[in-house]
Amino acid sequence: MPSKGEDAVKNFDRQYRLSAGKAGSTGFEIGGGKRPLHVSFSVEKADTNSQNTAKVTIWNLSDEHLAELSKNDCVVVLHAGYGNTRPLIFTGVVTFATTKADGADRATEIELVDNRIEVRDTYVSVSYAGAVNCKTLIQDTADQMGVTVAFSYNAEFKDIPNGYSYVGPARNVLTKACETSGLTWSINNGVLQVKKPGDTMSREVYELSAETGLLGLPERVQISNEDKGYSYGWDVEYLMNAAIGLDDYVYLNSKMVKGYFRVYSVRIEGDNMEGSWSCTARLLEVKQK
Repeated sequence: MPSKGEDAVKNFDRQYRLSAGKAGSTGFEIGGGKRPLHVSFSVEKADTNSQNTAKVTIWNLSDEHLAELSKNDCVVVLHAGYGNTRPLIFTGVVTFATTKADGADRATEIELVDNRIEVRDTYVSVSYAGAVNCKTLIQDTADQMGVTVAFSYNAEFKDIPNGYSYVGPARNVLTKACETSGLTWSINNGVLQVKKPGDTMSREVYELSAETGLLGLPERVQISNEDKGYSYGWDVEYLMNAAIGLDDYVYLNSKMVKGYFRVYSVRIEGDNMEGSWSCTARLLEVKQK
């Protein structure tokens, strides 16, 4: 069991890996070695229909790497954490990049969006004679979209009894199958997630406490839902741990509050040289079925 001193040293071993390039090409990767480039980033993810976004600044990229970022449909993949533990932070397409002087250095600012809208608007063709189970419909649609599908631990699927045929945007098939079964769907980091509304993806629980990285005091929040009244929960900040993702199950263990919640949104901010290296999450009560 590591001592608190060892944990403190580990928490200062900020590590990242950033790779970039067009899909199927070699591209480049930075972050390794004894003198990694200076990088800062801010990532926003939420359990909503809008795209997840990220902003990344990299200092002193080579001309070759700058050229790679300027290519159409350049994809950036960012991992970050401590030591050898570097969970996936964000995968997205470059929508904007600019380089300017920063003292004696040059800083490249990049804006990224995930590919949810592009993937969601993929056209699919499905046809079934007789009854078809909604799980089969979702899986077949995901296969045509080219994405992995993850079903929550308690998702249940109904049959569409009299056959089903459709050609068009994938989102319509997914919505049909999920509404039939009382489920919701979303795409995060290229994975299609299907679950019960207001619930978590799995039973695995992440504990957030002072011992596991919780910073400061949780702040009570109330958010309005368009058709479901209000949801209640807490805003919390903790040392960077991107393993805790959207719709994960969290046990909040602080002096102010103890209880189980789901991750509704998360903001990840980091700078490998100075400043923040943490996550801020909005935790909402898990809807009881």
